[in-house]
Amino acid sequence: MAYIDGFVIAVPTANKQKFIDHANKGDSVFMEWGATRVLECWGDDVPAGKQTDFQRAVQARDDETVVFSWIEWPDKATRDAGMEKMMKDPRMNPETNPMPFDGKRMIYGGFAPVVELASDAYLDSLAASGPGAGHREPAPDTRPGH
Repeated sequence: MAYIDGFVIAVPTANKQKFIDHANKGDSVFMEWGATRVLECWGDDVPAGKQTDFQRAVQARDDETVVFSWIEWPDKATRDAGMEKMMKDPRMNPETNPMPFDGKRMIYGGFAPVVELASDAYLDSLAASGPGAGHREPAPDTRPGH
């Protein structure tokens, strides 16, 4: 069963390219240690809420943009082993690959998926990306008349 690590951070908007460079360097390590996919998403339409919102969750300032990221792993065991290796990997050393954001305000957690839906086009794109990629048993079509 897949496993997901999710992250929300506030990045100084002026550091967008530094963040992208940092992510490209670090995310390749996650892939090397077993992750199947990593997404780093720069806030584009992140509304303020009445009770809470992404900005408040990470104490984002006016000059910061919220970033929502996740790492997909094939299972929790691979994630646990990969994270252990990643923590020891010299490429992840903050002295050589400094975070261009305040890591103390990052929120993160590990999640076990309970529902997953995907379009045929998405699954086809995964299958086209390489041997074994995107292989899933098709779900039965339960729509009336199908």
